[in-house]
Amino acid sequence: MAPQTAMTPHAWTLLALLGLIWGGSFTANAVVLTEIGVVTIVALRVLVAAIVLWVTVLALRLPLPRDPRQWGVLFLLGLFGNALPFSLITWGQLAVPSGLAAILNASTAIFSVLLAALFFADERLTARKVLGVALGLAGVATAIGLTALTALDLTAWAQLALIAASLSYGLGASLGKMALRGVAPQVAATGMLTGAALIMVPIALIRDGLPSPHHSGHVWLALAYSAVVATALAYLIYYRLLSLAGAGNASLVTLLVAPVAIVLGAVLLGETLASRAFGGFAILALGLLVLDGRLLRRLAPLAQKGPSG
Repeated sequence: MAPQTAMTPHAWTLLALLGLIWGGSFTANAVVLTEIGVVTIVALRVLVAAIVLWVTVLALRLPLPRDPRQWGVLFLLGLFGNALPFSLITWGQLAVPSGLAAILNASTAIFSVLLAALFFADERLTARKVLGVALGLAGVATAIGLTALTALDLTAWAQLALIAASLSYGLGASLGKMALRGVAPQVAATGMLTGAALIMVPIALIRDGLPSPHHSGHVWLALAYSAVVATALAYLIYYRLLSLAGAGNASLVTLLVAPVAIVLGAVLLGETLASRAFGGFAILALGLLVLDGRLLRRLAPLAQKGPSG
């Protein structure tokens, strides 16, 4: 993975494109849920995406892992990085608007920092990270509304499921960092999605049977978007962005996904969000900027100069 570098116009374009794609995935989920069940949606999404990425990996002749233990790790990553969070997010969207789902999903970066500090000695929590995490968690709590959780109704459980999905993503990221050094990221993504398909497809067949071909055209289109564009293509764009600009710059996409999902949800689905959701996202976004660190580094010289400087 390339170290963090200055953002070029090409990198900014990829970042914006990725934000649009992943923001649209929440809208696509909401559309598909009108006719297809959660388990079948996730199974079809990971299966189709895995097939697309296998074609890509074989066409590029990328080397595959030879160690069976790495394939075992990829299977686990398929569980924690795809099957479980995709299922939790999709189920959560049965009761939560797509915009709020995207806001809560932005907490992935917060949990990734906490889990990295737990598993890696070189990822210790600094004062800046503690502040960023605290702001992020405060933003999540604000977006959900603590009083809403006391009812423990379907909406509350759905919001907790979305938080659990973010935690699962963070766990998957730490697991991948520990065990997949030397594996091409495109191959890792392909292996993860293959593992997820091996988990989800049998469950979907047992629970729902073969998917019916008699769904609306816009539902199939939304499902194809989720699998091909928001999963397979998005992985390829993300790893290209990583190679161009580094992980720090690539993580800025988190700040773009939720606003895109909010706008698409309002325009295409007629969704409205409570004011606390927007306030919560503002606090969460501030926490993510603090974790990134660049904003504080730019403000530090200004603070040292003082008002007369």
